[in-house]
Amino acid sequence: MTDQVAPLVTYALRQADRALVLGHRLSQWLTCAHELEEELALGNLALDLLGQARVLYTYAGDVEGAGRDEDDFAYGRDDRQFLNPLLVEQPNGDFAVTMMRQFLHDAWAVPYWRAMTASTDTTLAALAGKAVKETAYHLRHARSWVVRLGDGTAESHVRTQGAADRLWRFTDELFESDAVEDALIAVGVAVAPSSLRESWRVTVEAVFAEATLTVPSTTTTTTMSTGGRVGCHGESLSYLLGEMQVVARAHPGASW
Repeated sequence: MTDQVAPLVTYALRQADRALVLGHRLSQWLTCAHELEEELALGNLALDLLGQARVLYTYAGDVEGAGRDEDDFAYGRDDRQFLNPLLVEQPNGDFAVTMMRQFLHDAWAVPYWRAMTASTDTTLAALAGKAVKETAYHLRHARSWVVRLGDGTAESHVRTQGAADRLWRFTDELFESDAVEDALIAVGVAVAPSSLRESWRVTVEAVFAEATLTVPSTTTTTTMSTGGRVGCHGESLSYLLGEMQVVARAHPGASW
């Protein structure tokens, strides 16, 4: 790949992996959610994320020009080849953990996709125009549950605060950039992750206040975790991919 193509492929895969892994996590609630309406809602969120991932995987394959398609990227790579941030691969835990993970992600994803509508890459800008509408709904849904649980019973408050404390150390990675993204930021293809932090912080602090939750302090919590965007993951991703890829790997080349 040329110097210009390689960063774009990596960038597209990072965003596709993020959407696919989070979507699969949400799909694990199907048949397990506490009420039918919520089961349908989580399924719809997962489908939105899957749709975003499919566009990005297809685009990565077209740009790469090596003959790989969306199935190759989703089912043919091992965990060390996935480039998603660590936040989205964290296990579902209880419902408070799932909703907190979704909220922390979506508070970032809304300003991200909004900024990406101005991308000089027409494919990414077009996707952003659709994704920002989907993600705005995702954020409203997750926000409503964080407030409902945080400002609910004593038990739901403790669980929701615990979820925030547990997941907080994975949030800094959302705002990191490296040479891959810097090259694309310079030509207007990508948005600088650091530019999204203030919007994310304002959203998080406002919702936490409404939910009677305490924003975790980075000075007292565990050291921030990073590395997912370069393929360094926890073991939970291996189990997730094993579940997701088992049929495709058992029957390579099969179609249905």
